Amino acid sequence: MRELLKTHFGYDEFLPLQEEIIGAVMDGQDCFALMPTGGGKSLCYQLPAMARPGLTLVVSPLIALMKDQVDALEANGLPAAFINSAQTPDELAQTVRRVRAGEIRLLYVAPERVTEPRFADFLTTLSVGLIAIDEAHCVSEWGHEFRPAYRELAGLRQVCPAAPIIALTATATERVRADILSQLGLRNPQTFISSFNRPNLTYSVAPKERGLSSLLSLLERHRGESAIIYCGSRKSTEELAQTLSEQGFKAEAYHAGLEPNERRGVQDRFIRDRTPIVAATIAFGMGINKPDVRLVAHYDLPKSIESYYQETGRAGRDGLPSECVLYFSYGGKSRQEYFINQIEDPEERERARWRLEQVMSLCSLNACRRQFVLEYLGEQWPGANCGGCDNCLQPREQYDATEIAQKVLSAVIRTGERFGAAHVIDVLRGGKSERIRTQGHDKLSVYAIAANHSRDDLRDIIENLKAAGLLAANAGEFPTLGVTSRGREFLKNRESLTLARPIVQRKDPAARESGGGESYDAALYNELAALRREIADQRGIPAFMIFGNRALQDMARKAPRTPAEFARVSGVGRAKLEDLGAPFLERINAYIQEHGQQRGTPETADSRFRGNDCSLRGNDGSPRGTGGPATEPAPRITSQSYRETGEIISGGASLDETAAARGLSPQTIVGHLERLVESGIPVQWAHLLPPPQRRAAIETAFEIMGDNPLRPVWQELGGEYGYDEIRLVRLSRRQAAQAKPAPAPSAAPDPRSMLRVNRPLP
Repeated sequence: MRELLKTHFGYDEFLPLQEEIIGAVMDGQDCFALMPTGGGKSLCYQLPAMARPGLTLVVSPLIALMKDQVDALEANGLPAAFINSAQTPDELAQTVRRVRAGEIRLLYVAPERVTEPRFADFLTTLSVGLIAIDEAHCVSEWGHEFRPAYRELAGLRQVCPAAPIIALTATATERVRADILSQLGLRNPQTFISSFNRPNLTYSVAPKERGLSSLLSLLERHRGESAIIYCGSRKSTEELAQTLSEQGFKAEAYHAGLEPNERRGVQDRFIRDRTPIVAATIAFGMGINKPDVRLVAHYDLPKSIESYYQETGRAGRDGLPSECVLYFSYGGKSRQEYFINQIEDPEERERARWRLEQVMSLCSLNACRRQFVLEYLGEQWPGANCGGCDNCLQPREQYDATEIAQKVLSAVIRTGERFGAAHVIDVLRGGKSERIRTQGHDKLSVYAIAANHSRDDLRDIIENLKAAGLLAANAGEFPTLGVTSRGREFLKNRESLTLARPIVQRKDPAARESGGGESYDAALYNELAALRREIADQRGIPAFMIFGNRALQDMARKAPRTPAEFARVSGVGRAKLEDLGAPFLERINAYIQEHGQQRGTPETADSRFRGNDCSLRGNDGSPRGTGGPATEPAPRITSQSYRETGEIISGGASLDETAAARGLSPQTIVGHLERLVESGIPVQWAHLLPPPQRRAAIETAFEIMGDNPLRPVWQELGGEYGYDEIRLVRLSRRQAAQAKPAPAPSAAPDPRSMLRVNRPLP
């Protein structure tokens, strides 16, 4: 298994529990695996699929997720395929033929497909060696994403009686786990429960009153990085996406009301880094297999802690620091309660109310938020300070709440303990509603005794009193407040009470550093990231499928010079070594020759060499918060290698002639030329541009599609133009733009325009 792990995925070691789970699967045992997002669940069946006889059938909930996983497996040299409704009849027939011929090791299907009689008949003709059920929490009515077709998956046991079953999920309370084991009919399953903790994620709650300005500031700090913003309705996703676009951010809306092609387009552009920000409903969920999402924000309340955990789990799947911010207002609770009251089944309605109360408790919490979420999911958190949530990083100010607590408790008692928080707050603030007059509550001694407190302050205090056990709310359709026996003792004994002040707008805690702390050459990282993007655009796949950020960081740290050294980079397996080793080694060697640096030795005196402090630097190596390149001037090209390229081109050599003379690829020569031109080195290269007619066509495509990334331009041109000539025309356009004189200063700018400055260069 370790050999397969290195060969196909490029890793030397297993993550926690992977080895034990794989061992049980290889022994033919049924398994249940609960592992956090990013914990490596997929490897627990993908590796056995390469070693066990027969086909591995993978039940996956969304067709977009299937395609991404199959693409990633094929990039790693594993034969995989999927069957779903998006395929044409010819594509389906081709897949079936390959499966029957034994050419496919892993076949992905949706649960609705698996339970069709015709598909079951098809399975009986195959040798199925393993069944993997992904997102297994969908089988439980107690879960947050129940999907009826999952209930019928137990029938797979009769169709494929000899195949062991492994069920996997990242989110399941103890009750959901028991339901999964029961519903799927697993035989004496081995159960593996990993920690739910995601140490690279930072959790915080911010007030919704000034949510937009806070969100804009947050997105500016993550400029150029991928972000998901969850909203409570389709309309709000569209409004927010439009607002963000007007403020200079590239954002799109995603919800179930879009046409299927529109939804796929938004998701595809997000996955391929063409749309960095998506404002989405929870429909934008399990199908997102993108490892480098740096921010997940909930602009409206999530429906449950499970949903919150699952949705924040989209952030930082590559293990690098990422932020999760929840915008909170008590008005959001009222909107959720409206939808809960529409639920017809009384038991499900009560479950939904209880889940919402847990979300409210998380938002008003004064203690560690990580601990609260983990304990909700059934895991004990050993420490009092996680160092990765707002309450632990920036504790709220404490104050003497004895007097206001006495007023609130007295108001609950005086109004008869028959009313909810909203009415009690109205009485305390001196409200003039008809209900207050009808009940005679404007005559009570507690009427208007807290008029100096805002409605949200009193809401926060009530939540704190509930958490302290002094107040309780019943679970009915119209929950009412009551003073507990502990609360009556508090009043009788005139005890004192200290509470934390309500959440105020404050500086968002920065994402923390990644755990490794090892430095790497950020300038080399940027070179490799650019190469990754070029190759990904040419192949029409997301950049992370070429190499993940961690692999690029390891390359920039180790600076391998030979194939043997490159094979030791984390994330480089045999397939990727053979497929991608040459261009990446070429770029690394050219970089080292240019800069003359010892491999893996960052120069602290040289600003080009940076540590991996992801809380301070963006994907482009620029300081986070500026949204653009580093402020120091770009280093001059000093490498003799680059200068030799420039001299040959200036002598009139063609691109192919220059590549042959240098022993490099034409693609690398274009890269040399780009660096020379951007650094101001004079090079006579106009003869490399395509003929006027072809150049005009490329110029037109750039005007339509923009000049970054290149693949849309290539597609606009019908694939009839090479990437090298497209890059050369782009370089000419940029050179011409730089040569234009700066416009004269105009009148004072609109302050809102400041949000658009310092954007990263394409």
